[in-house]
Amino acid sequence: MIHRVSCEMGGKTLSIETGKLAKQADGSVLVSYGDTRVLVTVCSSHEPRKGADFFPLTVEFSEKFYAAGKIPGSFHKREGRPTQEATLSARMIDRPIRPLFPEGYFYDTQVVASILSVDPDADVDVAAALGASAALHISDIPFSGPTAACRMGRVNGQYVVNPTWSQIDTGETDMEVLITGTKNAIMMVEGGARELPEEVILEGIVHGHKEIKKVIEMVEELRKLCGKPKRVFTPHTIETSIKSKVESHAKEALQKALKTKDKQARYDLVGATKKAVIEAMVPASVRASNPATAEQLESDVKAAFELLQYNLMREMILTEKVRIDGRDTKTVRPIAVEAGLLPRTHGSALFTRGETQVLATVTLGTSDDEQIVDTMFQNAMKKFMLHYNFPPFSVGETGRMGGQSRREIGHGALAERSIKAMMPAYDKFPYTVRLVCETLESNGSSSMGSVCSSSMALMDAGVPFSKPVAGIAMGLIKEGSRVAVLTDILGDEDHLGDMDFKVAGTRDGVTGIQMDIKIEGVDEAIMKTALAQAREGRIHILNEMSHALETPRTDMSKFAPRITTMSVPVDKIREVIGSGGKVIKEIIAQTGCKIDINDDGKINIASNDGVAAQKAIDMIRSIVAEVEIGKIYKGLVKKVVDFGAFIGILPSQDGLLHISEIAHERVNNVLDFMKEGDEVEVKVIEVDKAGKIRLSRKVLLPAPEGAESQGDRPFRPRGGDRPHSGGGRGPRS
Repeated sequence: MIHRVSCEMGGKTLSIETGKLAKQADGSVLVSYGDTRVLVTVCSSHEPRKGADFFPLTVEFSEKFYAAGKIPGSFHKREGRPTQEATLSARMIDRPIRPLFPEGYFYDTQVVASILSVDPDADVDVAAALGASAALHISDIPFSGPTAACRMGRVNGQYVVNPTWSQIDTGETDMEVLITGTKNAIMMVEGGARELPEEVILEGIVHGHKEIKKVIEMVEELRKLCGKPKRVFTPHTIETSIKSKVESHAKEALQKALKTKDKQARYDLVGATKKAVIEAMVPASVRASNPATAEQLESDVKAAFELLQYNLMREMILTEKVRIDGRDTKTVRPIAVEAGLLPRTHGSALFTRGETQVLATVTLGTSDDEQIVDTMFQNAMKKFMLHYNFPPFSVGETGRMGGQSRREIGHGALAERSIKAMMPAYDKFPYTVRLVCETLESNGSSSMGSVCSSSMALMDAGVPFSKPVAGIAMGLIKEGSRVAVLTDILGDEDHLGDMDFKVAGTRDGVTGIQMDIKIEGVDEAIMKTALAQAREGRIHILNEMSHALETPRTDMSKFAPRITTMSVPVDKIREVIGSGGKVIKEIIAQTGCKIDINDDGKINIASNDGVAAQKAIDMIRSIVAEVEIGKIYKGLVKKVVDFGAFIGILPSQDGLLHISEIAHERVNNVLDFMKEGDEVEVKVIEVDKAGKIRLSRKVLLPAPEGAESQGDRPFRPRGGDRPHSGGGRGPRS
């Protein structure tokens, strides 16, 4: 039986249908929003993954180019590996639903969002996120949802629910934040803004949560109509006796370890303590006599040890108001910033905060270096890129190198959004800019370290970056009514805490924001506290950054291309390009410059050689220059005829030197004075209404003794001498 529910959201009908498509999945829904159609399916194994100690959830955002009426641009003409945009969308579905599965649910679970039809005015991410939640909620898979999503924008000071792609792409909205939540709390926030105050961001999030509540009522209605009974899941419990023994063996040593500031020293102490507890509670005799029992016992001891570590750290913060490294809840770790480390890069900066260290480099290029973006939504050229790398050595481990993980793509996108808001407009700084952030050490919030190091590297490169941007990560420890919001969290505080709330911006406002929750959501009061505390931390970091570099450098690296911008009349563009690109290719060949010509007449000339760049400028100027009456030109004899010669005075313009204007004496044969290919100096004496140019050579020659000077008078051809009808503008070179 087919069931369908619907509601209004952002001025469009949002509906969910089930019972028609993909009926063999554990849960399947078709979400319709405007002309957007997303089929979301969920399946979960009935047997736990052997040896798993984590929830094996995978989310796939399957882009289908036919959904937008496009054929993929790849060689194979079919969809390949997920695009960066698809990966980011999959992460935004995954992050808010993951905490809502029961503890200890180690069953392989897969969510697949297949995009069947795309309406640029109907948010596909919102539809896909809702579909994942709805499919899980009506299935038999244990899930304490539902959730729903809403994207908030702000146009002319007014909040807009699910702004259109055009409003986002053209910058009409100064805020773009995706919010996901349950009926009672916010689960995830992801987005950016153009230096908006924290209170404006928070108000937008609260407004979006009201929309989410309305949609969740619709999902609840669908479950009442067709929801399956939830499968029985009984999580494995650890015996109280095991927990007690682990506590007696490990508590004192763990408390000492958790007050060790150095990360590696702390990890060594924790590892040694865990090993000692396991050896004491799972002796070799048990391993030899009953391997299966020993394996389960060891698993329980490890779980009990991690639970003890979790509780001790949280209690230390809530009761003693002291964190792992000895800080209070608001103190930022020591900061060191160094700009201009690398001699050959166009800009570089090293940002160190505690045990987190990020090296950022800037490379400046031309339009030839722009990235082609070919997705369901757009086919465009990307002029600003930020790439984030997280090698295994940054946390003292070995691991696979090559390719980007979903985490690297997500962190890079957050840092890029945070920085992009303050990048100069392309017409003021016509460069393609690539930032690369190398995480050299990590102990909490390397993504925000990337924002700080990127900001400084851009300033070091001489990019007219209007204001520096800094970022900070906030954490949360919540036990009942006891709450502690933590500034500048460590890796352990992220792992053992309840929230990772990243905020980036300038002194004047927020440019990037991301929040992930590990409990069943947070309320407005906690978010307000976290945003206010984050602003204090951000201002502190910006002050520290200013010690290294206050403003962008006035000069660029000698290894960076210099781009000079000039403008020509639009009707002259084709003259600069020439037939089949002949003229512009010749200029490039002679100067070695990169030259980009825009439809509005702006020309960008890039070269590391100032002389070559000036030569290219002069050549272009000569092509588009207008002939001036009275000006003297050194021209080239293009053609000799009986009544004179045609002289090329500009690359695309010829004039007629009449036989009577060649010399003071009578000229019977033009070839007695010049031949094709000769250079002659001539003066423009007339340009008629048709644009025909009249030249004189004799006015530049000394007048014979006793002769009257003719000055610059327009000539009148002698009888019978008719100028050639082509004596105006000559052929384009």
